[in-house]
This record gives sequence, C-alpha cells and structure tokens, in this order.
Amino acid sequence: MASLERRGKKFRLVFRYAGQKYQHPLRTENEREAQACVERVEENIRLLERGRLLLPPDADLPTFLLSDGKLNDTPVPRARLTLGEFRDRYTETHSQGSLEAKTLQTIRTHFIHFVESLGESFDVQSLTMIKLQEHVNRRAKCNGIHKRKLSPVTTKKELATFRAAWNWAVQAGMLTGRFPNQGIRFPKTSEKPPFRTFDEVSELVKRENITEGECRDLWDCVFLTLEELAEMLRYAETQSRYAVVHPMFCVAAMTGARRSEVMRLRWQDIDFPSQTVVLHERKKARGKQTTRRVPLAQSLIDVLRKWREKSAGAILAFPTCFAEGTTEETFTPNDADDLFKTAFAKSKWKHLRGWHVFRHSFISNCAAKNVDQRMIDEWVGHTTEAMRRRYRHLIPGQQRQAIQSVFDA
Repeated sequence: MASLERRGKKFRLVFRYAGQKYQHPLRTENEREAQACVERVEENIRLLERGRLLLPPDADLPTFLLSDGKLNDTPVPRARLTLGEFRDRYTETHSQGSLEAKTLQTIRTHFIHFVESLGESFDVQSLTMIKLQEHVNRRAKCNGIHKRKLSPVTTKKELATFRAAWNWAVQAGMLTGRFPNQGIRFPKTSEKPPFRTFDEVSELVKRENITEGECRDLWDCVFLTLEELAEMLRYAETQSRYAVVHPMFCVAAMTGARRSEVMRLRWQDIDFPSQTVVLHERKKARGKQTTRRVPLAQSLIDVLRKWREKSAGAILAFPTCFAEGTTEETFTPNDADDLFKTAFAKSKWKHLRGWHVFRHSFISNCAAKNVDQRMIDEWVGHTTEAMRRRYRHLIPGQQRQAIQSVFDA
C-alpha cells in the first residue's frame, strides 16, 4: 500500500488511499527509519478501513497516519487479546476439519511452549522481536526428547505456528501489523546424519562414548536393502500376532506410502486391472487433499489379493477390527506405531524407529536401481530439491564398485 522514493539523500513516502495518491517528505536519510514509517502508515490505513481510527474532516492524511491518529481527539480503544484467548480461538476455528488432528496437536504443543515463555495473559498485540528472541533463547537451553538438545528446527517450527496464527488473526481483525520475526537469530542447526545401511548402523552404535541420542539419530537414518526388506517382511508374516501387519508393511515397503496413507487406504483405491494404487496425501498442499498414483509390483498384488479374501466387505483395506478384535473403523497413529513395535520387539529389527524406514528404503532402492528421479518424485510426492538431496545416496557396495571402476580398472 505504501512505498519509499529517494529524493536526493532523503526519503519520501508514497501511498494511495480512497483512490487518491499522496506524497509526504520524511526528512530522514536513514532507510530503517523510513521503512518503519511505511509500516506505520500501512497499519494505520488498515485501522481506518476497519473503522478503528476516525479521520477528522480537516486533518492532513499523511500527518494523521504517521502520528498514529493522534490528531483525532477520540481514538477508538483497542480490545486486549491475551495469548490464552488467541490460542483458544485459533485452535477452535481450525478444529472443524481444516487441519489434521495430529497437526492440531502439534499446534497446541507449540502454544504450550509460548505460554511458558510469555504467560497466559500476555497481550499478543504487544509482541516484539525481542520477546520472540527471548523465547528462542530459552528454548535453546531446553532438552528435547530422550535428553537430546532441542534442535533449532523445532523452535523455527514453533515460530512458524505463531506466525500462521498471527496472520489469521490479522485477517480476522483481532490483530494489526506484521508478525515481528525479522532479525531473530537461531543457534546453528546440525545436519542430519546421512542414510546408512542396517549393517553400517549396527557397527556404529557399538562404538564407545556414543550417546543415547546419537544412537537414536543413527537408527532413524537406516535404509534396508531389497534382501533385508524381504527378510523383514517374511519375519512380520510368520511371527506377528496379527495377520493385518504383513500386508500393511508390504504396501509401505513397495509403494513408499507414509504410515497415514496406508491407514487411509480403501479397496476402491487399489486398481488390480491397471496394477496401480491411489494414495491420499495430506502434506503436499495446505488446505487441500491431493492424491498420487503409484504402480504396483506383482508380488504386492499377490499379497493384496490374498488379504482381500480375509477382509471381504470392508471399505478400508486395513480396518482395526482385523488387528484388535474391535469394531473401530480406522487405526490411530498410536495403533499403527504399536503394531510396528510389537511386530519386531523380539527381532534384530527392534531398534528401527518406525514406519518411515519403509519409505527411506523404497526411495533408496529405486535410486540404486537407476530409476528416473522424476518417477521417484511422482511416486513418493517429493516436491523440493532439499527432499531429493536428503535421499541422494547409493548402497555402499555400489559406491565401492563405482570408485573401483575408475581407479582399479
């Protein structure tokens, strides 16, 4: 709405209001001061448009806006919005299906940490960059799960939640101005360990002086070779208490589907004639449910056909009643996690962190077989270069063969 022009060494403010263009000299050479004037004018124009400031008939508009409406003898008082009320109104509004239950849970957790820093009765409109920096500094001294130092990535996600809620409140007329996060400094972020094979990680965790947190990070970055995957799936088929475990794990391992996508899978999403499956995504586009189509290997088709005979009449491919003996229609995330942990609790796979190992392994093995990166992106839903780079590795044996072909030929 407003912008700056430099006239000689000093700045001039330019903006439009009610169809008319205004220019006003700022008498400053400092660009920061001039930019602050732009933000003040834009904020006060919004207050005018909402009727929260009243423009006197004879007032000079630029002066009125730059003085925060002090030319008006009867300013409209601003309603105080506490952090507790702000949190409750935001989460209530978005609990009607616009956000996933897990996302809402994460948002509530983030607000818990802000309440610890600012207090339940904190006036949200008075939020400043300094207050946010104090929150970042406090969180940097905290430990995350399993006594590991809290990652700056987690704190950045907390601020992203606050920013999204702030922007929503501005649109709703409860707050004004930009979210004051410019200039915040975060601790340096450590790069995640590279993906490694199961055997590599098994050897690394035997080393002395390795912490519990480092062990968990290493196990979180395991990918399985095709032979290891086949062994793991055979174990699940023969040793698991519940028959549903094996076909669920096969879908995850042979399509790269996320845990939640496997849980949502319906029989109508599986097209046996065309040998494809439609996976319902929740992460690709905000506020929009998208899908992606993945081809099915013949071995997976055989598993699914056999499983369908046992679950005839069900809408979902994997309803909980086949695992827990209940009448519930869908798994919860905790249910699915428990199935994974229980299935491998007494095996050599017991240290694996969970379902995502199947996705890691699917992408890794496709890359190792020189599958076109565009196909992999389409199958797993990768959209950024950072995602691709995270998985850009080869199985160590293939790497050794590659370097030997150069220097030992």
